[in-house]
Amino acid sequence: MDVIVIGGGLTGVTTAYQLRAAGHRVCVIERHATVAQEASFGQGGLVLPTPLDVWFGPGLGFGMRQMLFGSRNGMIYQPGLSASARGFVRQLNLARDPERFAMQCGRLRPLVDLSRRTLAEMEARHAMDFEQRDGVLHLFRTPRELKQAAPALALLAQFDYPHQILDGETCRTIEPSVPPGEALAGGVFFPYERSANCPLFAKQIKTLLDEHDVEFALGRSAESIRVEAGRVVVELASRTDETSGARGGVESIAGDALVLAAGANTQTLLGQVGIRVPLYPARVHALTAPIGYEEHAPHVTVVDYESRVTISRLHNRMRFASAPLLQGRGKTARPTPPKLRRRAIDTLGQAGHTWVPGAAKLSAMREWDGIALMSPDGLPITGATTHPRLFVNAGHGPAGWGLACGTAKIVADLVSGRASDVDSDSLAALSPTRFQHG
Repeated sequence: MDVIVIGGGLTGVTTAYQLRAAGHRVCVIERHATVAQEASFGQGGLVLPTPLDVWFGPGLGFGMRQMLFGSRNGMIYQPGLSASARGFVRQLNLARDPERFAMQCGRLRPLVDLSRRTLAEMEARHAMDFEQRDGVLHLFRTPRELKQAAPALALLAQFDYPHQILDGETCRTIEPSVPPGEALAGGVFFPYERSANCPLFAKQIKTLLDEHDVEFALGRSAESIRVEAGRVVVELASRTDETSGARGGVESIAGDALVLAAGANTQTLLGQVGIRVPLYPARVHALTAPIGYEEHAPHVTVVDYESRVTISRLHNRMRFASAPLLQGRGKTARPTPPKLRRRAIDTLGQAGHTWVPGAAKLSAMREWDGIALMSPDGLPITGATTHPRLFVNAGHGPAGWGLACGTAKIVADLVSGRASDVDSDSLAALSPTRFQHG
């Protein structure tokens, strides 16, 4: 089959990889000059999420107090008069119920397992090195935080995540960069969970795809899509001639199937064929800086449980990431007001100052922000739509970029008409059509 993938982020290139491995001819459309230039570029590094990392559950609550005084959970909530933002948060708050939280984590687990296997196969087959680092340490300042995390800690044991629950002294033994004077009630250490360089991984996949005849339409925007009898058609925005300034005609690409992995543009394109999915954009932030003093740099990835800021080491650099800003859709699409941007950057900087002071050379710090799509139930939106030739792979959220490797395999199996590696209940939990029955 001829399959078109819209989106050259991590999700798009991993989907193209799995489609090509299944024997399909693939074309990837990406509006930037290369891959992994938007949400994939600023990923915090965590490869796969545990129940402590997901962006739903008892530790995430939004309301008037968060709007007025700020939230300890690291998300900046400024809905203003936006009914859509408030409606999304109401749905997200449903997952604060411990039973619902456990149910959603249970639905996510098969995807985590598939993603782990799929990524391991890719690494081994191609001898890939994308700055992988073993060990993730979640740190808790107070007993209150540990109590709040109790539902997630219970699931770690239930789902057999290899982990160690530690007191503060043992946390400092595992990660000596944590300063001795900082209040520390304890931590959870995952010896086999990892961090890695997401955009580097995506670019390496792109190189592999180039070698296997996958076509890339780079610097081209998908302006519209339509589904016709027996095929799908994508119309690309016209090019502008750099010499004359003249715009060319509309160019169309047709295929047997289409996968939307277009990030923030996914909903707009779906809307053109009458499909609605409740994805919501959050503007996420990151700081990247060279390591200032090697003796202060962490050896494992550190996660501040309260603010959910991830502190990861990528070769000779430090990255501090997360601090999502949730506001109205229109405001999210525009540059963030300086005051809110500074608040997000301060959230990242404070976590770094608390847990790894002196690790990063802040004078050379680079700020980044981009849009990550979140679903109201915390799970990606992956699978077939009501149109048999149209598929979606989006909404992976701010944590755990490696989930894209698993969802890519699911989509490739569905396009190919093959049995999936995950059970039918798990597929239904991820399907774009699941919201029609809510």
